[in-house]
Amino acid sequence: MSRLMRSISGIRGIVGESLTPPILLNYLNAFLQVTKASKVVIGRDTRVSGPMVESLIIQGCIASGVEPIILGISSTPTVEMMVTELKADGGIIITASHNPVEWNALKFLNNQGVFLKEAKIQELFALVDEEKFKWVDYKKASSIKEVKAKSGDSFHVEKILDLDCINTNLIRGKKYKVAYDAVNGAGSLIVPMLLKKLGCEIVEINTEPTGIFAHNAEPVPESLGQLSKTVKDHNCDIGFATDPDADRLAIVSDKGEAIGEEYTLVLATQLILNKEKGPITVNLSTSRMNEDIAKKYGVRCYRAKVGEINVSEAMMENKSIIGGEGNGGVILPKLHYGRDGILAVAMILQLMAEEDKSLSELVKEIPAYTIEKQKVSIEDKPINKVFGRLMAKFQDIPVNEQDGIRFDWGDRWVHIRASNTEPVIRIIAEAPSAVEAKDLCAQIAEEI
Repeated sequence: MSRLMRSISGIRGIVGESLTPPILLNYLNAFLQVTKASKVVIGRDTRVSGPMVESLIIQGCIASGVEPIILGISSTPTVEMMVTELKADGGIIITASHNPVEWNALKFLNNQGVFLKEAKIQELFALVDEEKFKWVDYKKASSIKEVKAKSGDSFHVEKILDLDCINTNLIRGKKYKVAYDAVNGAGSLIVPMLLKKLGCEIVEINTEPTGIFAHNAEPVPESLGQLSKTVKDHNCDIGFATDPDADRLAIVSDKGEAIGEEYTLVLATQLILNKEKGPITVNLSTSRMNEDIAKKYGVRCYRAKVGEINVSEAMMENKSIIGGEGNGGVILPKLHYGRDGILAVAMILQLMAEEDKSLSELVKEIPAYTIEKQKVSIEDKPINKVFGRLMAKFQDIPVNEQDGIRFDWGDRWVHIRASNTEPVIRIIAEAPSAVEAKDLCAQIAEEI
């Protein structure tokens, strides 16, 4: 039996094993209690289990006396934006993001369209653990009706095009040829819609919203072979790939090279800092390229715990003008406080158009490092003992214990933490060369 993953964003598990109808309904009911919701927006990615989970959530809302507003297939950032647009009390996104197709999940949003704060999510989990559920009687349940909302895609795209940092006419004038891989996920319709508005010629692959992922759902370089080939075969200016819920964007250059998802945030940050000066915030596992960009423009780069809400909260606190995570997640407060892969598409094209440079030329100008990412199963491994051994091994190295442990040698670093989405320890190392980054990961893996 697989394990139910509980984290700052919600719950996820394998459908029929750790994620069952009773579990889904229990966590839904607890969420509705802690948010005191009377109206909730519901959206889902394209997973084959999505309609079943969506139906349960809709009926669970009605049984809890709450009006469900149904978006249907929607990206995570679209649902986040529609919560505030529809003046709802919260939102539920049915998506397991980059996890394999057998997984699904519930992500919980507050009335501002951002994930619940740590205290609220712990209150939610406590209600479930203590089995404190509240259901309404037949009179109340029979009076609640489900509401079908108009698609949020058009709203989301228009809000992106209305941003001051996006010059639609400038991008349209470039007539970019763009390859796009949606992995048959929630970006399948909205990203082509945006690209057409920007005057791009589109070469689409895996844009049937079937939920049958054409390859590994995480948009890491090893998953983008088909996209790279498409860029080269069709002589495209750039290639874009999103994960199943489209909150992350990865890029393939005009040379057909998958440059790594870390560059998405770096390039988007460069676009914004070209226009205005202000602090930025990234998580502890994100490339130091962002610090280099911040230094170039004379602004501060803050570090936050991993997790969208942790970065969002830090950005609100330190008034960052842009931020995000190195997994391809860009957060622009002028649009909303969530990671947005659709927004990132427009921002990258805008930077290319403004600078009148190819993607490969832009990348060449950024100081390069190598990031190595590994994960090790933690089944039956006491993580505190693992951390204790590592602290002893690197006792003379500066350490940050804000989120797991992060050792920093100045020109390289390694971050070790328990995953929020899988039963693994994540090891992320960055160094001037691949050999050095892999060596750091190997040293950590030995202790685990």
